[in-house]
Amino acid sequence: MSRKNTFTRRITEPDPVYSSPVITRFINRVMESGKKTIAQKIVYSALEEIAVKTKKDGMEVFEAAINNVAPRVEVRPRRVGGANYQVPVEVRGDRKEALAIRWIIKAAHDRPSREYHTMKDKLVAELIDASNNVGAAIKKREDTIRMADANKAFAHFRW
Repeated sequence: MSRKNTFTRRITEPDPVYSSPVITRFINRVMESGKKTIAQKIVYSALEEIAVKTKKDGMEVFEAAINNVAPRVEVRPRRVGGANYQVPVEVRGDRKEALAIRWIIKAAHDRPSREYHTMKDKLVAELIDASNNVGAAIKKREDTIRMADANKAFAHFRW
C-alpha cells in the first residue's frame, strides 16, 4: 500500500442500452478472457428473457435482485493481542453492490448444467430467484448476516 498517493476510484461508464453503471459492472464481471461483446449478449438477452417470463421490466427485476442480495453487515478479521477475531462491520455502498454482483454471478455459474444449458438461462433463473428472495445468492447473504450476528460480542473491537 502506497503512503504517498491516494487511490482514485475509476468511474464506470454507463452501458449503452440501459445507461446504468451497475449493468456495466455486471457485464464486466460476467466477461471472461476479455470477450466483452459475448458478455453483453448474455446479460442483455437475460434481461429481455426476464421481462418476458416475469411480465415486469428486466431492469426492475435486476435492481431488485441486487438490492435483495446486498449484505448490510459482514465480518472482517481483526488481530487483537495475538488472537484473530471476526468483527462484524457495516458494508459500504459500493462494496455492497460488488458483493451482490459477485454472489449472483457465482450462484448462476454454479447452477447444474442439466437443468440450465447456457449461462444466459442460469443468469435468468438466478436473477428471478434473487428478486423473489430465494436462491443460492440469497443463502450466501443470509450466511454472512448469520456469521455477523454470531460474532456480535466482538463488535467492540471495531475501529
